[in-house]
Parts: sequence; C-alpha cells; structure tokens
Amino acid sequence: MKTPAVLFCEAGGPWHPVASLTALDRLLVAVHRAGCGPIHVVCKGELPRLRRATALCIAFESSAEPPSLEGPVFVASANLLLTVKDVKRLIEQRARLEMPDGQKLPAGVAKHYSGALEADLATAPTLAPDGPVALVTDATSARVATSALWASLTSASDGLVDRCFNRPVGRWLSKALIHTAVSPNQISLCATLIGAASAVCFGVGTHTAVLMGALLLQFSAIIDCVDGDVARVLFKESPLGKWLDIIGDQIVHIGVFVAIGVGLWRAGVEAPVLALAASAGVGVVISFGVVLRSLLDPQLHRNTALQRLIDATTNRDFSVLLLALALVDRLVWFLWLAAFGVHVFWMVALSLQFRRRSPAPA
Repeated sequence: MKTPAVLFCEAGGPWHPVASLTALDRLLVAVHRAGCGPIHVVCKGELPRLRRATALCIAFESSAEPPSLEGPVFVASANLLLTVKDVKRLIEQRARLEMPDGQKLPAGVAKHYSGALEADLATAPTLAPDGPVALVTDATSARVATSALWASLTSASDGLVDRCFNRPVGRWLSKALIHTAVSPNQISLCATLIGAASAVCFGVGTHTAVLMGALLLQFSAIIDCVDGDVARVLFKESPLGKWLDIIGDQIVHIGVFVAIGVGLWRAGVEAPVLALAASAGVGVVISFGVVLRSLLDPQLHRNTALQRLIDATTNRDFSVLLLALALVDRLVWFLWLAAFGVHVFWMVALSLQFRRRSPAPA
C-alpha cells in the first residue's frame, strides 16, 4: 500500500526558487516518485507556482488544516529540498532525517499521525541523508540549496576529463538553459549534430580541418554533459532521452573513427588507415550490442565488474587524447589504438557477461 504524504507550509512563507523550481514543487515530485499517495499540502496562504508538478499532472489536495489520516504517514516541511532516494529510504526505515552534525530536519515518517509535524516525528528513529538536503527559508539558503543540488549531479560514467573540465564548463550552459523552453532531448540532438560536424572535418584530412574537428568533438562532449544535467535538475528524464543520448554517442563515435581514416588516407599517410577505420567502426557496433545486452538484462546490472568496465571505458576522455594527437599531427596513433582497443573492450565485456557466478553460500 502507498504511504500518504502531508507537506506543511506556513502562510506567506518564502518561496525562493532552487534551480528555477520552488522547494515545494521539487518535494511534490520527489514524494510522488517515491510512491506516496494520497499527497496533501497544508497551506493557509496562496501556493507558489508548481511548474513541474503541474506538467507531470501530479495529483494532490491542498487545505488550510491538516487532513485526518491513519499512520504511518510521511510528513515534511514544504520548504525542504529532498531527493526521491532519501524519501524512499525514510519510508522504508520509518525514520526521521538527521544531519551528520545532529540537526534534526522536518522530514520523516510519523508512526502515529496527529497533524503536528514536530510532535509526530519526536520519537522516530533518525537516518542520515544520502543526497543533497537543505531547508529553504530565504534567498541565502536557496542559493546554498541550489549549489548543493548542482554539485550532486554526477554520473558513474564520468571520466577524469568530465569531472574536471566537461561538466564544470557545461554547467554554465545548464544553469542558463533551465530557465528556457529548451528540452534535454533537443540538447542531445544538438550534441550529436556537433559530433557529426566534427566527423566531417576529420574527413577533410587537412591539418586545419583536423584541428577544427577535434575542437568540435570536445565541444560535443561538453554539450553531452548538459542534457543529463538539465533532465535531472528539472525532473525531465525519459526513456526516449536515454536512448537518444546512447544512440547519438554511437553515431558520433562511428562517424569520427571512419572519418579519421578517410582523412588520413586523403593526406597520403602510409598506413592501412581505411582498414583500421573499418575495424574501429565495426568494433563500435559490436561494443554497442554488448553494452545494449547489459542494459536490457536486469540480471547483468548486478554484475559489478561488468558495470565498472562499462563506466570506465564509455566516458568521453578519449576526446582530449584525440585533440592532443591532432595538435602534433599523429592521428594515426589514435586510429591504431581505436582499431584494436574497441575489440578488446567488447571481448572482455562479453566474457564478463557469460562468466558463471560462484554458487551462493548455504
């Protein structure tokens, strides 16, 4: 059965935005995605704009007085920034949120619900948060909450270049785009088009064109970080967006690898560059099939060695290596590496998929 949720807010309270959405808007989406229902908002004044909750058609009731419900009930302050994961953890453990410094926050599960938030949570066991948490009461605390939210947006597949360059640079664009009508899917398509343009430049074969292609590929990698940031911060994740991102990456990789071979062939490089490019392109296709199998098979998600391999080898760090080799006019080294490296990857990944697990202890 679903756990009811009651969100308390004070009349005339501050409704400062956290990354363009109010704390109440974010909390409504969080408790809804955590499986709570029905959802009640207790507010004696006018509710703030609930842009995302309205777009997602999240049903809730609003009243000036707390509703009559039977426990257990999830209760929280409407000004609290809280993640879906932490709401689920609080419900599962019937606990109250407590910061590492001992500060108890107004969020948790009331075993015996009376409609008084603090009194209902007084005897609940405590649980430390796993994600960003902040109580938004004024403009200063809203800025702190916003910073904590952006800092939490990372990916398991982020490489060193993503963490130190691509994501920090792209975050400036992310923070601007969340205030526009641009969707994460449109950003993904833009990253793919920029990557395709870089492949065209690589195919020309001149040193200037190759440098332009390497720079465009790096720009594509930056934009590729932006779509996920915008999707997560605005609750706009979707299966379509996930597949647009994955397939777009494969299109760019195949196009760049093949174009590098064509460009080197046009430049008269004395190496089997066309064969190497074909090997790299075929390897990307096979690797995509192997990774796709792990994505579609829930059992393979528990294979930690496989997931670590995929995360470590499917990041965008190779774009910096490619840029460095383009500067010294040694792209043929990259082509040799790609032509054989992609096949090593899919063979190792496939062997991990078929590796028999040792029997569980009795």
